[in-house]
Amino acid sequence: MFGLAIHQNDHQVRRRFVEWVQNEIAVVPDFHKRILFSDEAHFWLNGYVNKQNCRIWSEANPQVCVDTPLHPEKLTVWCALWAGVIIGPYFFKNDEGHNITVNGDRYRAMITSFFIPKLNNHDVQELWFQQDGATCHTARATIDLSKDTFGDRLISRFGPVNWPPRSCDLTPLDYFLWSYVKSLVYADKPQTLDLLEDNVRRVIADIRPQMLEKIIEN
Repeated sequence: MFGLAIHQNDHQVRRRFVEWVQNEIAVVPDFHKRILFSDEAHFWLNGYVNKQNCRIWSEANPQVCVDTPLHPEKLTVWCALWAGVIIGPYFFKNDEGHNITVNGDRYRAMITSFFIPKLNNHDVQELWFQQDGATCHTARATIDLSKDTFGDRLISRFGPVNWPPRSCDLTPLDYFLWSYVKSLVYADKPQTLDLLEDNVRRVIADIRPQMLEKIIEN
């Protein structure tokens, strides 16, 4: 019952968000091209893909086992994407250059030192910024920092426009970018994180603006 109530609430938030976008498009026909979507992803050196969203439906227990290394090496990558443009990739690293995961302080440091300077070449007043409901995104200090740049043009949990939970099919990074990049960066079987990072940079740099336009339209 509790799980069903959560599902119904998520569906309602999603429906309200889609209706809001449709109303905005009715006023500004290219409104969907002004949403700057953002997200992070892990790139594992051994090519492991997180299958937490995979489900097996069977009348009997399939007894499936998936072996994973205890401490695999990985990159944590952030990108932002809108029609015709990708900002990034940004690789989360410490002062010594070692790869690290994301927390609130590191995410805000990325926004301040990397993301905002990159926006100086674009008309920020025309853009809406989207982020999902990860804790590092929705901390009060992070929301305040994002509002300083985008004002009410923020699509986020606890933001002026609520981003619906578990709606990965609505953001082009989830339904296109990460899977596309991961399908190519392991082709030459990189043996070090530096080589994997080079591959990520190269593949993202090779994505043409025309492809991004089609993705946003979809």
